[in-house]
Amino acid sequence: MLPQIPNVSFSRQVLPIMALIGLIIAAFLIAFGLPDREIAEPDGQPPRASGELANSERVAGVGLVEPSSEIVDIGSALSGLVTDLRVQPGDIVEKGQVLFTIDARALRAQLSETRAQIGEAGAAVSEARSSVAAAQAAIGEARAAERTAARQLELFRSVDDPAAVSRAEVIQAEGNASSARERRRTAETQLTQARARLQQAQARVGSAQASAGRAQTEIGRTVVRAPMRGEILAVNIRPGEFIATQGGGNAAPFVQMGQTTPLHIRVDVDENEASRVNLGADATVSPRGAADVQVKAKFVRAEPQVVPKRQLTNSAAERVDVRVLQIIYRLPDDDRFRVGQQIDAFIPARDGSAKKKQSPAEAED
Repeated sequence: MLPQIPNVSFSRQVLPIMALIGLIIAAFLIAFGLPDREIAEPDGQPPRASGELANSERVAGVGLVEPSSEIVDIGSALSGLVTDLRVQPGDIVEKGQVLFTIDARALRAQLSETRAQIGEAGAAVSEARSSVAAAQAAIGEARAAERTAARQLELFRSVDDPAAVSRAEVIQAEGNASSARERRRTAETQLTQARARLQQAQARVGSAQASAGRAQTEIGRTVVRAPMRGEILAVNIRPGEFIATQGGGNAAPFVQMGQTTPLHIRVDVDENEASRVNLGADATVSPRGAADVQVKAKFVRAEPQVVPKRQLTNSAAERVDVRVLQIIYRLPDDDRFRVGQQIDAFIPARDGSAKKKQSPAEAED
């Protein structure tokens, strides 16, 4: 006989058990699953003004460290294979120093061929000059013979006595004069032709020399040199790599350099605050995340044009659709600043300018 299974009520027995299990799980999650809300010091210190600017009117801005010459992007006038790279980031180079070279074998072969053409054209020039000299000598001889024959013919014709000069002698003199004139015309034609050949040969020499000059210039352009004294900041090419000129697909400049002594800071000031800036005053700057490091930066200049903001701090409260006034300051010698490093700057405001807006933290104080 099968045992009887007692009737189980879902609403009276199963549902309370499920509710109890859910309460136990919820209590466990509350006790052990919540995130740690322990108060800790922030990894980086927020920017703050100190000293005289702590209790005076000021304008805040964000900037980037850059070389005093700004960053110079080095390119190449020719496409080709990098055969030699002579610099690395951090190197100090002098003006005119070789940075890298491009394969110039095809250009050197072209130069050799052009020089051979110069030699051939030079030989043709020498030959043409000899022909000109020979034609000029032949013209001289023909003219001398023509003058002699003309005088002799004139002499024979001036003699009235037929017994003194025979008709045959007169005819011979006329023939000599005619022959001399013909030789002179032939020599003049040869001279004209020789001069034409000389001009053509000289033109070939000039063309070949121009081609050689172009080839030499192109060979010189395969050697890329530093345009100034400065520090190499980045090298984006390697030996054996093919590089293309502008528009050839290379996104990054081949070499970047700049004068890093001294360093400058390009500070962006919101256009709404630009009128409050005391241009000419020194600024207090700190590296991003190190508010305790504060140095005085000397005013250099303010850019004449207000431009769209490009330097972003990735802050959630940052205004990006804004125009900014760029102000350049000179940093003192300090190895804590690097090119491309982001900084916070505090600049004195003009006397009598409106009071600065308080931040929420200052308002609570």
